[in-house]
Order: sequence, then C-alpha cells, then structure tokens
Amino acid sequence: MVSTPSQIESALERILPRVTKPGRYTGGEYNQVVKNWDEVGYKVALAFPDIYDLGMSNLGLMILYDIINKHQNLLAERVYSPWTDMEAHLRQAGIPLFSLETKHPIRQFDMLAISLPYEQLFTNALNLIDLAGMPIRSQERDAGDRVAHYPLVIAGGHACYNPEPMTPFIDLFVIGEGEEAILNIISTMRAAAHLDRESQLRHLAQIEGCYVPRFYETDYHADGTIARIYPTVPEAPAKVLKTITPVMPPPVTDFIVPFVETVHNRAPIEIMRGCTRGCRFCHAGMVTRPVRERPVDEVLQAIDEILVKTGYEEISLLSLSSSDYTNVLELTEKVGQRFGHLGLNIALPSLRTESVSTQLMDNLGDNRRGGFTLAPEAATEKMRNIINKYVSHEELLETTREIFRRDWRTIKLYFMIGHPLETLEDVRAIVALSKAVLAEGRKFHGKKAGVNVGVSTFIPKPHTPFQWEPMDTMDSINAKTALLLREMRGHGLRLRWNDPLESIYEGFLSRGDRRVANVLERAWRHGAKFDAWKEHFSLDLWREAFAAEGLEMEFYTHRRRPIDEIFPWEHIDIAVTRRFLTQDYLMSGRGETRIDCRDQCFACGILPKLKDLRRETAPEAWECPPVSKVRDRRPSSKAIPLPVVSSGSWQLREV
Repeated sequence: MVSTPSQIESALERILPRVTKPGRYTGGEYNQVVKNWDEVGYKVALAFPDIYDLGMSNLGLMILYDIINKHQNLLAERVYSPWTDMEAHLRQAGIPLFSLETKHPIRQFDMLAISLPYEQLFTNALNLIDLAGMPIRSQERDAGDRVAHYPLVIAGGHACYNPEPMTPFIDLFVIGEGEEAILNIISTMRAAAHLDRESQLRHLAQIEGCYVPRFYETDYHADGTIARIYPTVPEAPAKVLKTITPVMPPPVTDFIVPFVETVHNRAPIEIMRGCTRGCRFCHAGMVTRPVRERPVDEVLQAIDEILVKTGYEEISLLSLSSSDYTNVLELTEKVGQRFGHLGLNIALPSLRTESVSTQLMDNLGDNRRGGFTLAPEAATEKMRNIINKYVSHEELLETTREIFRRDWRTIKLYFMIGHPLETLEDVRAIVALSKAVLAEGRKFHGKKAGVNVGVSTFIPKPHTPFQWEPMDTMDSINAKTALLLREMRGHGLRLRWNDPLESIYEGFLSRGDRRVANVLERAWRHGAKFDAWKEHFSLDLWREAFAAEGLEMEFYTHRRRPIDEIFPWEHIDIAVTRRFLTQDYLMSGRGETRIDCRDQCFACGILPKLKDLRRETAPEAWECPPVSKVRDRRPSSKAIPLPVVSSGSWQLREV
C-alpha cells in the first residue's frame, strides 16, 4: 500500500502520462501555499467532490484556504475528485487520495472539510471518503473510547441546509457561513485532541451552526411523514441556528492560478452577500439573509492586488443580485476609470431587470464579450406575481431595448417551467417574450441580434415559501418542454434546457429525510457518481435503490405537504421564521407580492439575529480563538463549556 508523499509522487510519475489532463493532480501551481508539515499544529484537507476543473472555481473553498493558511500554526491543502480514468489507476495501484500541495494521504490530515454546494455531489463525497481509505459511515470511523485515528469529516455549503440524506456519513455539518465556524471548530478540536471522537463531538455540538447528526433521532408516523426530530444528548440544541458572518471577510486576492483550463477562468470578488428580493423559489435568497455589502474601495483595492498577484484579465463581481448592490454605479464607474486602459473584462452576473439602469449599462459598455444576461424566470405577469419576481412586460422590453441600443448583440434569458399554478399558456408565453426581445434586437443589429434562452425545471427547495409545493409531474414537464422545442424556432433564437430527470434526482435529495441515506449509499455502491455529468447520471439506478430500500421516490418529489407537516430539515434554523414562509406561501396562491425588503421590513426573523452579531468596526483580520485544554467530561445532565469565544478584536492571533 502506497502511504507516504514520496511513494505517492513516485507512483504518479508512472500514472500521470496515462490519464487525461494530468495537470489536475500535480499541484505546484502559482500561489499555492506549502508549509512545513512537521511544524504545523493542525492540518485541514479542503475537498471539492468534483474534478479540479470545477472545484478550482469554487470561491467558498478558496476563502477557507486563505483564512486557514493565514495562521502560521494551521495548514490547509486541496483535494478534488479524480476523473474516472485516474480513479481506476489509484485503486489498481493502491494509492490513497492525496492532497495537491504536499501529496500527503488525506487520512493523515486532522480534518477533511467537504464543500457541498449542490446535491449532485453527494455520491462523489462518499466516493472521495472511500478513495481516502476511510469507512464512509461516521460511526465506523470512531475508535471506541480511544483517540480517533481518522480525520474529523465535516461538510458545509448550500446543500447542507437539509443535511439529512448525508447524516450517516458526516461527523459534523456547518450550517450557514463557515469563515468563523471553521476556526472555532479547529480550536475546539485542538483543545480536545486527547479525547475520543464521541467526546470531541459533544464539544463541537455546542458551537453555533454546528450540527452533529448522530446526536439526533427522527420518529415517523405510519404514513411515512415525520412525527418529531429531537436531540439525544444535552449538548445538542433542539434547533441548530445557522451561523452568520456579520462583516464580510477580506476578499481573496492571491488566487491559485490553475495549470489546466477551468470552468470559470477569472477571479471572483464577492461584492454583496444575501438578497432582499424574496423570490419564492430561491433557496439562496432565503438562507443567505441578511444583506451585507463590501465597500467600494475594498473592491477596487482587491482588483489591484489580484492583477498583480495572478495576472487574470477578467474579474467577476459576485452576488445573488449584483445590480442591487447599493453602490453598483459608483463601483462600475470607478472600475472603468481605474482599469479601463488595461482592457480588463468585468463580469457582473445576476442582474435583475428592474434594477438595471441605463447608467449601469453605459458603465459596462466595454464588457460585451459574453452578452447580457437577465433572468425573468417566468414570462407572464401572473406567474411573476406568484413567484414574487414582478416586473411588467414593458419594463422588461424597455430594458432589453436599452441593452441592444448600447451595442450588445446577444441577450441571455433564463426561465423556469413547472412553477406552481403554471399552465401551458404561461409556457407558450416564454416563446412569445423571447421573440419580442429578439425583435427589439433586430431594430438595432438586424440578423446579427440573438437571444439565447435557458430553461430549467422548478424544484421546491427547503426553507423557501414553496417548500410545501410538489414538483410538476414528468408528463406535464415533458409536454411543456415539447411545446418549447416545437415553437422556439427561427434565426437568432437558441434554446437550452436541462434534463427534467436530473431535476427529479435533485428534488428527492434536496427534500429527503434520513431514510434516503440508505438509498444514497446503495446507489453509490452500485456505481452512482458524477451525477452532475449527463454521461454518468442514471435515474434508473436510483429507482432500483429506492425500491430495494422500500421507499418511493415520488413521496419526496411529487407530494404536496400539508401546511403543518414537519419537514426533515425542521431542526435546521435559518433565522427566517416558519411563520413568515407560511404567510408568503399563502400569498403566492392569491398572486400577492411583497416589495423589496430594503423598502419595507416584513419581519422575516433575520434582523434580531443580525443585531446580536453586528460589530461596530470592520475586521482588520480573521482571528482564530485561543486553544485551551478541554476536560473530558463524559455524558452528564449539564452542557459542556466550550473553550471557544467569539472574536472581538478581529486581530490575527496564532493558535
């Protein structure tokens, strides 16, 4: 068995010439961080369970990489899922999964932190743990009453707001934003290093945002719905409140420059976190509340540093709704003044039709390479009222008219089908609206104008006002897709749509309970992985796994929930109240809308949470709490006091 970095490097010399894109596995990129392994007190493997080409564009992983490595006594290295050819070679040669920076086996790290931004990565996460040479189930990695010899396996990301299908496999989920939580977890684990895993987890369960699933049980009614979810130890809270980073961390500027082409070959800067629009289908808009914005000067300084440290020629200014950023006009104007002579391309994704101004278009005038993207989501005013994304036809057409007037020749429009109360006429309106937009483009550019239309299938996500809704049936979705394919024709129109079978898969995983975990493991053991890749995805394999476990896929996907049903994610508290979500859901059925939260507060529940966290000054650096000895207090009626304290001064301190 290959087990040391030198043995792994030697084996790679023989394997890499025989796999596609060997640069995925070499490490050594510009700006990677390599520390002396023997001189570091705690070691974290940061994993993205898909290939390097995708994982290298994940901003969340790079933020944690930057924060952890800023501490002299901590180390973070990267690991991604190998493609199928590389996996075959690793298994055949007995090579465990390793980090890119130093080629240490993942088993030799103290922590394996897995990013799960979407549910299609669940099987890859199991495969990654297995490739690391570890049991996939959490309790099988325990060492009884001895100090654990496997790394602590944690997971975070948007797919973890309903963690239940992954609960047997993960030691701890971070619910919410991980910048502060990761340092608190590390500090606690270092202090509790002498304890067995069960005792360590009892300490961790008391950190805000930390969900330790083994300390919870679920009871079911005879019809399969949930009767109650409850903690089994005093250290575990009845509801796990998400952790919120009150002030956005300093932006990453020394991005690792990849050796191979990645899906987004640009440097991202998060300019705003959260959204106030209240789209009823939008999971991210609900779970990332409240809005926090980065100052313009900080963004400009970050661009300066990125250009020096990386050489990127494109910067992406990220947020859920970039045109809602309070100072977007000032920012784009100053970017043009300061960097316009360099030919720098600025990407401003996620623009909302009603907040795109003519001045913003003018400020972005030199960035026409990729077209202009708008996401009306629905094509009739009735449907836009239902989903709370109201904008009139005339407003939408006026916006596209001004875009084409400023010499953009392509507009991308994104829609969903399968919304609640949607009819075929609402879907036919997508064709009519797309053709109307194209007609506006031809007034300025003739046949050179184009409209690219993207269509996805609505999935009622947890923690949204639509969480009570069923998914549309396959017969209905197929009929709607066929209508679009039949009528979305003509020069200048281009239609792309996602496979509705893949939406069914995402639906049962995002809405599943703990029983789905056995389905997940069975599907993986029978070959399910890379489910986000069309050539690897097989819904039939999942149907077989559901049948073998005595469960029905439709129970999770196509069933309307009573208003008082207990959800599998009921014990996960996003600080937006169930009362607010229920009100908003009932309003949708009446076609009633809410205006932007910036204009009127609707008491969703997030502001009291933020008030407790808001600090008076911006952070100068990220602080890792000091390590203190944690006493081994076995199960008792009292909660175990933690050595972790909230950072107050925001000064960098070694641990």
